[in-house]
Amino acid sequence: MSGTVTEDARKTIQIKWVRSGIGFTRHQKKMVRSLGLLRLNQIVARPDTPQIRGLVESIPHLVKIVSAPGKPAWMSVPEYTIYPPSPEEIAAAREAKKKKPAKEAEPAAEAAAAETVAEKQAEPEEVAATPAAKAKKPAKAAAAKSKAAKGAKGAAAKKPKKAEKPSKAAKKTRK
Repeated sequence: MSGTVTEDARKTIQIKWVRSGIGFTRHQKKMVRSLGLLRLNQIVARPDTPQIRGLVESIPHLVKIVSAPGKPAWMSVPEYTIYPPSPEEIAAAREAKKKKPAKEAEPAAEAAAAETVAEKQAEPEEVAATPAAKAKKPAKAAAAKSKAAKGAKGAAAKKPKKAEKPSKAAKKTRK
């Protein structure tokens, strides 16, 4: 004997279904199925035994023995690696964060406080300067309400009544 059972069990062959069984005998189609092939261009791995080799040799026009599929080309491209930052970089980043918000927060807070103070001071002056403007607002609102009421009455008056429409029989007699 040339090899042990475990060595023979490890050896496999790749079988590919390359041509449809249409137009061939039912017996040949069964042989393709017995190899475990379900779809055209499917590749299956089977043990390299004389029985399997005999099946493949009996239907060489339908199946072929192919080499084991290798890795795809895109798998051979090395991936980029992201290294963690060094401790010095981490410390520098932390200190930069601590310094920036403190400097930026102070001018922003001062500007916001100055704006609110200016707004509060401007409000009383505007109210005192335009008392007539506030008095006009209710008058405008009352005018708008009266226009809306007139518009609703006018729309009701414009609706045609059902009795005014000519009947179908009257239309036919006119033609």
